[in-house]
Amino acid sequence: MEKLVIKGGTRLKGEVTISGAKNAAVAILPATLLVNGICHINNLPNISDVKIICNILKELGAKITWKKENEITIDTTEINSTKAPLEMTSKFRASYYLIGSMLGRCGNIEVGLPGGCNLGARPIDQHIKGFEALGAKVTVGQGKIHAKAKKLVGTSIYMDVVSVGATINIMLASVLAEGTTTIDNAAKEPHIVDVANFLNTMGADIRGAGTDVIKINGVKQLKSEGTYSVVPDQIEAGTFMLAAIASKGDILVKNCIPEHLDCITAKILEIGGNVEDYGDSIRVSANKRPSKASVKTLPYPGFPTDMQPQMGVVLSIANGTSIINESIWESRFQYTAELNKMGAQITAQGKTAVFEGVDKLYGAPVYASDLRAGAALIIAGIIADGVTELYNIEHIDRGYENIEEKFRNLGANIQRISE
Repeated sequence: MEKLVIKGGTRLKGEVTISGAKNAAVAILPATLLVNGICHINNLPNISDVKIICNILKELGAKITWKKENEITIDTTEINSTKAPLEMTSKFRASYYLIGSMLGRCGNIEVGLPGGCNLGARPIDQHIKGFEALGAKVTVGQGKIHAKAKKLVGTSIYMDVVSVGATINIMLASVLAEGTTTIDNAAKEPHIVDVANFLNTMGADIRGAGTDVIKINGVKQLKSEGTYSVVPDQIEAGTFMLAAIASKGDILVKNCIPEHLDCITAKILEIGGNVEDYGDSIRVSANKRPSKASVKTLPYPGFPTDMQPQMGVVLSIANGTSIINESIWESRFQYTAELNKMGAQITAQGKTAVFEGVDKLYGAPVYASDLRAGAALIIAGIIADGVTELYNIEHIDRGYENIEEKFRNLGANIQRISE
């Protein structure tokens, strides 16, 4: 078992380069199945979720060659299986993108029910609704999902709730369908735009990604030998931005898209931090205790649920009483119990948490309940007095590349230790 040991009391200062977006990469890799040829993907984050999806693609018959640490070539010419290994697909949430891709490619796929972080009920009913509207038959049982279709035909699909996963999955299934598919009330996150851009680079005809209406004109086939670079990770960038505020630090966040970070920037300015936009980088600094704030998580372009725990750490040491309303995942506040072990005064009930700001946090043994909670607890350990031991760090490795090295380069005293 591995843990992170953090000696706190550090003011973070320096530069950090943001990796490719986890949420885009884990959708683009399954999307290569629609190409039936060779794709070159670079700026891939070197994280465990990417490695798992690559192993699943290999099991389906794809040939994967790592050119560099963040660059691969995928040859999907000889896909020879329509059954994804259940023990792999059940490990993480994004495995459901195999359904849309393989429906488009082969008209048949069986995957395990998706796993990932335990954030409460995460239904896939909107995915199934979309697949069935396109002409597929979907059955769920015995821990797996089986989808098949003789032919997929474009249609109009209205999303009952805004769902990032369902928007991407329906988009994947529609690329090679006959006719035009319209997704109304679509999600608008940057990684949806990135997946659409990848597919369009390969010859798809997708219009409106990033708005609430996406139109996909089906094409006969996609071209191979295309090269694509994954968009920078909005959530990783936001994590380091809030780490600067929490530590009263000064960080230049490089290789990011400031426009994707507007909602985070707005909150940082509201609580008294400083933000400077340099086009492809952003500098964040603070020299005083943050002010209180109210935050409500919303679909993009609202404040991301994936940034909520990191914001919670900032508000735990803010001057005054702050409130966070979590409108996306019902179990996102599990991290607050760990912060309370470190001296925070947080009362969480249902989808609301009240933060009574304290002067400082204190090191303690804490456990990451999910990916973003783990990142938040690293920040908490960095600003706390004393030593923090952080366990369950396999959650963090799912979505952050070389995170302790990046924090060390900013001055943090953080070590990964095997027990």
